[in-house]
Amino acid sequence: MRPALLVTTRALLLAGALLAGVAPLAAHAASSTTDGSQIAPGNAMLTVSADGQAHRMPDVAVFSAGVTTQGKTASAALAANSQAMTAVIAELKKAGVQSRDIQTSNLSVSPLYEEQTAQPTVRPRHPIGPVIIGYQVANQVNVRQRKLDAYGATIDALVSAGANQINGPSFTVDDPAAALDEARLEAIKAARARADLYAKAAGLRVLRIVSIAESGGGYQQPMMFARAKVMSAAAPVEAGEVELAAHVTVQFELAP
Repeated sequence: MRPALLVTTRALLLAGALLAGVAPLAAHAASSTTDGSQIAPGNAMLTVSADGQAHRMPDVAVFSAGVTTQGKTASAALAANSQAMTAVIAELKKAGVQSRDIQTSNLSVSPLYEEQTAQPTVRPRHPIGPVIIGYQVANQVNVRQRKLDAYGATIDALVSAGANQINGPSFTVDDPAAALDEARLEAIKAARARADLYAKAAGLRVLRIVSIAESGGGYQQPMMFARAKVMSAAAPVEAGEVELAAHVTVQFELAP
């Protein structure tokens, strides 16, 4: 992402005068920043946006697993689904997944339709619309697997237990606080480096930081780099590396 740079009209006039070898304009009243604070008369304000990143090996795999069943009646479909889903959850716990890391995310019962036509008392047949021919039940859980080296084997076991709907994984860091702080420091360093560059180009110097605002960032981008590997015979998975980001907007006061 290219940095967003905003310079006040006053800053542009001052930089242009200095670069042309002309003395700055006479002092005016103090200017206000976006947070209401003041900068000294004759100084300029520069606003820089910058990003910082930190990378970590993931320690949690997040995925969903579930069972979809069908039956002539809703109760028959639900009974079959409950039996299969009980086996799936038992298999998850057998693989070391704790109850707090298993959460039902969807349980639905819906009819199955078939388009039918009227019997040929008169020809041609006339469509009479959809008719319910059975029911479908879907049950799904979201899972946080903390033993990454067991992920592939867990998926194999779930399929054997009756799971026929599996999505994921996405990889995350269970405690991202330290990595996010590292990303914030990098973002501030990047903002200061750009401010120094722009100030030098305009014949000015960075006097101080006026304000810092953080926005966005924090979201992890899964599977950025292929380093860690989680393997099983049937379900090879690469955990990779995750990126945590911070985005800051910093106001600097520039002085001659």
